[in-house]
Amino acid sequence: MNKGRILLFALVALLAASCVKDPTAEPQSQGVQSVSKKIINTAENADPSKLILYVDEETADLWANMESVTRSGNESLDALAVEFGAKFVKPIFNMAINGDQKREMNMHRWFLVCFDSETDVEVAAEKFAAMKEINRVEFATMLQRPKVTAVPVHEMPATRADNQMPYDDPMLELQWHYDNQGLTSIYETAKKGEDINAFAAWKYATGNRQVVVAVMDEGIKYTHEDLKDNMWVNEKELNGQAGVDDDKNGVIDDIHGVNCVDEAATTGRLTGNISWDQGVWKTDQYGNKYYDGDVGHGTHVAGTVAAVNNNGIGVAGVAGGSGNGDGVRLMSIQIFDGEGNSSYATNAAGVEYAADNGACILQSSWGYPLKEGVKMSDSDYENMGGGVELAAIRYFVKQSGCSAMSGNVAIFAAGNETKDTADYPGAYNEFIAVTAYAPDGLPTTYTNYKQGCNVSAPGGDWWEFRADVSVKGCVLSTIPAETIDPSTGSLYNADYGYMQGTSMACPHVSGVAALVLSYAVENGITLTNTQLYDILTSSVREIDSQLSGTKKTGYISSLTLDKYKGNMGTGKLDALMAIQSVRGTRCVPAIVGKELTLDPAKLIGNGEGFNVKGYGEYKISEDTKKRLGIDRIDTFGGKIYFTPKNAGIGMITITYIAGGNAVGGGGTTGGKLMEKEVVIVVRDTDDNGGWM
Repeated sequence: MNKGRILLFALVALLAASCVKDPTAEPQSQGVQSVSKKIINTAENADPSKLILYVDEETADLWANMESVTRSGNESLDALAVEFGAKFVKPIFNMAINGDQKREMNMHRWFLVCFDSETDVEVAAEKFAAMKEINRVEFATMLQRPKVTAVPVHEMPATRADNQMPYDDPMLELQWHYDNQGLTSIYETAKKGEDINAFAAWKYATGNRQVVVAVMDEGIKYTHEDLKDNMWVNEKELNGQAGVDDDKNGVIDDIHGVNCVDEAATTGRLTGNISWDQGVWKTDQYGNKYYDGDVGHGTHVAGTVAAVNNNGIGVAGVAGGSGNGDGVRLMSIQIFDGEGNSSYATNAAGVEYAADNGACILQSSWGYPLKEGVKMSDSDYENMGGGVELAAIRYFVKQSGCSAMSGNVAIFAAGNETKDTADYPGAYNEFIAVTAYAPDGLPTTYTNYKQGCNVSAPGGDWWEFRADVSVKGCVLSTIPAETIDPSTGSLYNADYGYMQGTSMACPHVSGVAALVLSYAVENGITLTNTQLYDILTSSVREIDSQLSGTKKTGYISSLTLDKYKGNMGTGKLDALMAIQSVRGTRCVPAIVGKELTLDPAKLIGNGEGFNVKGYGEYKISEDTKKRLGIDRIDTFGGKIYFTPKNAGIGMITITYIAGGNAVGGGGTTGGKLMEKEVVIVVRDTDDNGGWM
């Protein structure tokens, strides 16, 4: 079998680094230097007919109410629209929904301008940037199609005894990433227990309909037998009139989600037309034919999050329910459609749609890999054109799509270029980036690592033999049978298949996040999104003690492990540990008159020394200090020291960095700053009387 059949998934966008260092700066003078600062990125790999403009307040109000593209009420801008043949100017964000909050976040100031095909968009960018009303110009960078494929596999009967399996899905036993038995038939060096511990977690939570996961990817095959019962459904559109925006959310017939590509190129609008089997055959400069289109990636990711469990067919999902209609729901945010791709502008609109329509988890197995040798900071991400996209993700995180959580969470794949930094947006310190490990519990041959990486999950890896490649060590999930297999030119003709990548690791984390929220909903517990982020990065098994020397990756190949030590995020996510973390805050015993040391690394997972960095900061109320008699608190080496003089109970919030040696932001791409609440229980003597 050719390796090309299991190429790693990476959404590649070639991005030019910007010279801008302060993305919030709005130059007052209109000299040449100010114009260049306002043009954020380059036109490379951007839509040649569009610009993204961030305008001042007055212009935002004029453009939001303009009669036509050349009659805004601003003569100078109208003249430019005529000069460059502007076809439309439209707000990127839908201010009719939650408009007050969006205005507070300045989202009303982002506009998309579409020009005639003959327009030189780079010249237009210079002209618009020279206008005092325009604060920022971004080219509409397009995501590039990944050249990936699944390895299809037909449904097969179960062979493990029924009493060993929690559900009757026949292919569940092949999903080692949920319950790894260490079978060499799956992976030559597979190790028992290297999984997300799903079987144990399912005893406490399996899913809940209140939890909606937005899968931002290729379109989900919503008719798939193993997915259809867990799809999010917009009931007003389902029961409404075709061709009508029945729920008045700005999108027509959006029954299972939204397509950010379908009409975006011509109208800038989103549609409800979700697809998963579109594509064309093309010929390269050497006369070789190749397929450009959907490959089933979005359906595969969706299956890992929430394929229907215990329905007697196919595979199981992390939060797919128990077979009683109780799985979490999947919303499709389609950013690839056949040979068409989303851009910064339509990506932003898709994220906004998810926020406005009740999603609480943004599952994003995509990103922008850096060019070889390029180091980038979080501010560079904003400055290379990601500003409008970042505004949308921040808005998503501020919303509350689930009754059990204040705020939402965004989870991204770290990337598959074997580089020492995560791809953006995942590398941004406000979100989570997921690295990948293989069935042996060690880093995969492709995973990114180090800067910006926060936690690790199963992504799968093949095993090379003398004349073949075993794919059973990859991740098994749902695929669309009618989608073309690019490696053969024929249809997959199977509803299930193997893929590998951090793209496959990411939905494991999203699925566990959905399980945690499901447990919270069913037990009347309310979390904040900060607490959920902490649960995801602290409910881990350690990996660093295994990362020395080399590991076999096949018959003759090997992978050096030392470079991954301390760089795979905090550790390997454990679903059972995550659910158990919901119930209570970590308790730390203390004795009156005896100095207490709080070490963030010892409060993560089971305290075996995880890849977290003490930040030496804390929050403690004056009431707690007075009650426990704490006169002085010292910090050194990331640890916190104090001596309580009174017995009692108090709360302290400590910080730690999930991945990396420093907090990302400004001049560095680093880890995510996390907060963990710790209950200090102070006793007069070390009697250990029933409270430890």
